[in-house]
Amino acid sequence: MKRALSLAAATLLVSCAANAQSYPSESVTLVVPYGPGGASDLAGRALAESAREFLGEPITVVNQSGAGGMTGARDVSRSDPDGYTLLLARVGMALSPAVNANSSVDWDEYTFLSALEATPMILAVADDSPYESVEELLEGIESNPGAMSYAASGATAIDGFTVQTLLSDAGMDPLSAATLVPFRGGGALATALLGGHVDFLAIAAGSLMPHIESGDMRPLMVYSPQRMDSLPDVPTAEELEYELAGQVVGWSALYGPPDLPEEVVNTWDEVLEQVAESDSWLSRADDRGSISTIGSVDMATYAQEQYEFYRGLAEEFGYLE
Repeated sequence: MKRALSLAAATLLVSCAANAQSYPSESVTLVVPYGPGGASDLAGRALAESAREFLGEPITVVNQSGAGGMTGARDVSRSDPDGYTLLLARVGMALSPAVNANSSVDWDEYTFLSALEATPMILAVADDSPYESVEELLEGIESNPGAMSYAASGATAIDGFTVQTLLSDAGMDPLSAATLVPFRGGGALATALLGGHVDFLAIAAGSLMPHIESGDMRPLMVYSPQRMDSLPDVPTAEELEYELAGQVVGWSALYGPPDLPEEVVNTWDEVLEQVAESDSWLSRADDRGSISTIGSVDMATYAQEQYEFYRGLAEEFGYLE
């Protein structure tokens, strides 16, 4: 009888071990909280392609736009903390709660896995624009307040703040000196400038570089800690001593829902260490005009700093009481 019980116990242990598969044992869903074709989508697909080899399972990218990125972010934050639903986070995950008292997700309602990349923003005009520099563009805006227009996804989106901080730095009213014309998604914003529907914009490099390289757009300034390798002659906002604009930069990160198991966090730490060195990831970052930042910052600390920066802007510009 004892021998029979021992065999039964051993069989049960083997069965449990077989069922308790280590992470990951199936495809991982990566939610991109914006539409296809923009900077976030490009970053998400680059990560999915580069990480698959090291994760050992497919990564399925799902675009889930809405509410300035917060619809997808909310759904991930409320998903099961099993590591099979993750978020391609963008600056909006810190910015939106900072400017919206009723945000559906706060900036810290995630497991922060890692920073992924910095995505410089580019101030650009069409190739037939009379403006050859930032100074000339600002002079044109100041000479006729409200007459010139720019494309952005929203007044309190990062591509709205790129312009508003520049106007503020130049001593103009950030909300009325130029007229914001809203469009959804990086592709639509670029098309608006190409079609002559707006006079300028300042959006993510990934959405503009193909048009700059083709000669259809003229870059005037980059919002980046350093000049872009692909645009070595274009100055940064910091170089030109625009204080607020010099602090604006786009970024991508990898988030999960709160309370991810240690096994999942450790797995992604190992995967991303390898991604950071992979030719696939680095070459695609170069193509997008992005700078890989995997392992360069503590993401929770950085997200809090970003939240506080945009909260300060929202208060200064009158979006919050």
